[in-house]
Parts: sequence; C-alpha cells; structure tokens
Amino acid sequence: MAAEIVNPKDGLDEDMIDPAFALHRGGKMAVQATVPVRDADDLSLAYTPGVAKVCSAIAEQPELVHDYTWRSQVVAVVTDGSAVLGLGDIGPAASLPVMEGKAILFKQFGGVDAVPIALDCREVDELVETVARLAPSFGGINLEDISAPRCFEIEEQLKKRLDIPVFHDDQHGTAIVTLAALRNASRLAGRTLGDLRVVISGAGAAGVAIAKILVEAGIGDVAVCDRKGVVSRDREDLNSAKRDLAGFTNKAGLVGSLESALDGADVFIGVSGGTVPEEAVATMADGAFIFAMANPNPEIHPDVARKYASVVATGRSDYPNQINNVLAFPGVFAGALQVRASEITEGMKIAAAEALAAVVADELSAERVIPSPFDERVAPAVTSAVAAAARAEGVARA
Repeated sequence: MAAEIVNPKDGLDEDMIDPAFALHRGGKMAVQATVPVRDADDLSLAYTPGVAKVCSAIAEQPELVHDYTWRSQVVAVVTDGSAVLGLGDIGPAASLPVMEGKAILFKQFGGVDAVPIALDCREVDELVETVARLAPSFGGINLEDISAPRCFEIEEQLKKRLDIPVFHDDQHGTAIVTLAALRNASRLAGRTLGDLRVVISGAGAAGVAIAKILVEAGIGDVAVCDRKGVVSRDREDLNSAKRDLAGFTNKAGLVGSLESALDGADVFIGVSGGTVPEEAVATMADGAFIFAMANPNPEIHPDVARKYASVVATGRSDYPNQINNVLAFPGVFAGALQVRASEITEGMKIAAAEALAAVVADELSAERVIPSPFDERVAPAVTSAVAAAARAEGVARA
C-alpha cells in the first residue's frame, strides 16, 4: 500500500501527521570529517600539498591505501531496488531510505562506516561491472535487496573479480542468525543438529543460503520448498540455482507439497510469506521448532505455532526470538575488515553463528534462543570470531 503523503496545500506538513516522514526528512546520515581544518596549516596537511605525499606513497605501495584512507573501515551497501523488504521491486530511488537505514545499523551495531549506493541498472553483467569499478573506494561490498536468482550470480561474479569481502546480507545474514537460533533451540531440547529434519518454505536468496549453512553445519536433512512443492532432483522446472539446491538437500527424497513434507518434520523455517495451514503444522514431530520469519505476517502465527512447537521464532520485534540480520552483518564485516580479509568464507559464517549462539548459551529458555539486537555483547563476540576464523582459513592479510 502506498504511503499517504499530505498535500502541503491542505495547510498541514506531513511531518506533523506521520513520524516516519519527520525522521526521514533530509535523510538519516551525513559525511563527517575526522580531522580538523581550522587554518592554513590544517588545510595544507588535509589537502594540497600534504595529500600528495600520501598519494605518492600509495602509488608505490598500494597496500598503504588501507592505512592512510578510509578504505579499511568502509563498506558499500549496494542495491538495484529489485527486492526491497516486503515491498518488492520498487526501484533504486525508493530503496534509498532502506540503504541509509542499513548504513546507520552498520555504524550503530558494528562501528563500521557504510555508504548507501542505489544503482539504476538491472542486467547482471552491468551491475557487476559497476560495482567492480566502484570497489577501490571500499573495504567490503554488502549486496542488499537484489532479487533472486540474479543475486546469486552477481555475488559469485563479484567474489571472483574482487579481493575484498562480498556479502549478500539477505542470504548470509539471515542464514547466520537462523543457524545460531537453531543451535540454541537444539541445546535447550537436548538434541543435536544431526538429529533434525528441517523443512524450509522459500527457495529464494534466504532459503538457499539457510539450506547451505545448515548442511555445512551438519544438519540431519533439509528439504526446501518453493510454490510448486519440494525442490527435488526429479523436477524438470528448476532454474540453475534450484538444480544446485536439489543436489545437496532432500536426502530423504521427498516429493510433493510443503504440507506433506512437514509430516514428522522437526523444524519449520519460513522465508517465503503465505500461510501454512494449522492442520499441516499439527503433523510435525513433538517438540518441534518453528521459525516463521515472514514480515509482517509470519507463515505460521506465533499463537498457532506455540500449540505445537517447543521453540518459536519470527522476524518481528514484538515477539520473542527475533531472527534479525543486524545480529550478524555488522560484526561479520567488522571482523573481516579488522584483518583485511579477502573474502567471507563459509567457515567465517559458521564461526559468526557459533559466537552469536554462545552469547546467550547460559541464559537459554524457549523465549531466549537468540540475543536481542541491543545486547552489547553481540558485535564484539561476532567480530572476534570472524577475525579468528579468517586467520585460521588463510584469508586474513593483517
């Protein structure tokens, strides 16, 4: 539904009607100098002639760019506006408030500076080329709100071309937080990941990434469902991303609908929207975990989920156990930038999930399997774990 903006001719400012407009007027961020320019001496150091010495040094030793510019602490938040929140394809201009919001979350929760970049291009090759040409200004690239399956190809191409971290948060941020919550739910129930059969509703960016990280972490089995049912090897209507997905999921060989896959399942993870009938939820295993993360309307309402599940999580802030990407991406990038990592590996993602889970490992309850985004322990724990993992995997350069 389009936002209603008050016509100034009516004699009322929209800022007096809706506080969201008041907050966003003029944008939510600005550039601020970190050095003073108070007089001619300051000017000669911050700009010419002093800056020429630094430029010459970097030209001779390119790695010095990390020490003498902002590059080692700044991330580009890049979108084409094709899959923005629950709004869909609203274009680059309309996506900018979200990208600004993402940038301030980087700063608030991870101490990382970020620049929102909304690109007016849709072709994969064009977008990849544009980001690659912008990359020398940044220490990392956070891809945001780009539609599937294009997002997979864009990320893979950029990872091949660039020697800095490239991270599509809709995929990997969601996956990291989901794995952390699932680890703690399993601990609370006295189970292991290897015991669990998972059903994921949604075969887009988040669903694919969650499936990948769960398999990497040792899940018992995971079946992913799209609108036509279980993504299985015998289906002939799959795109390349779903064919790859079918190759490493669904060891049980399930076919048919989401509802049939839920019969006896230990875990439901929803990243698709829509509604799962209560009759299907009732067929899940005793003590199941339900992570229904569609916003604002979960696939399974928490009131329904609690009838059948021992642990319930959503994507909403007004229910316990919010699966919120802000628990992951600020610390992931902070850790990667700290050691000048060339990439973000699967091992670094799993380390982030383990560190995130450990924050509340001694405080577990059915309503606390994941920390609050405002828990000040989160970012330092994730940052440290990611930096250590980068060193262990040989992708750190500092």
